Amino acid sequence: MNISFSDVNYAIYRIGKWKNTYKINLIGTSNEIPATEVTKEHVLSNINEIRNSKFELGENEVNGIVALSIQLNPELQGMDIAQIIADEELEYKNIVDEIDGLELEDPNGSIELENDKFLIYKLEKDHHVTVAKPANGLTMKYHAEEIQRLKELNK
Repeated sequence: MNISFSDVNYAIYRIGKWKNTYKINLIGTSNEIPATEVTKEHVLSNINEIRNSKFELGENEVNGIVALSIQLNPELQGMDIAQIIADEELEYKNIVDEIDGLELEDPNGSIELENDKFLIYKLEKDHHVTVAKPANGLTMKYHAEEIQRLKELNK
């Protein structure tokens, strides 16, 4: 089965490294690099949606990226909130610049679903939320390893 690089039902990533180092932006802490325009737009939309969510942390109102990162990254839990907020602003600018500068696959091209080059997620709606489900063997293996890595981080 071939997946078009312009199919909005799939998110397609390369495994790679970001140019910058990220501690707060969850996209930047992963090694999943958008490989298509559709995936790039999906990722940017998700980042902005999470950033637009507001949460109260003590006396501070923070965006969703800051709130999630504090919850998921033990290193940040003892840091000054004002510093985390400032760092997130810089990370946001850096990740958007990196994503905007990515070399993407030709939208007219396609890839075999089972391949060893691209992580492919099937995007499905579940009660008004888009859920990304691993769609090939490489992605299932990578996804399981990523979950284990995150568990290790939180020990």
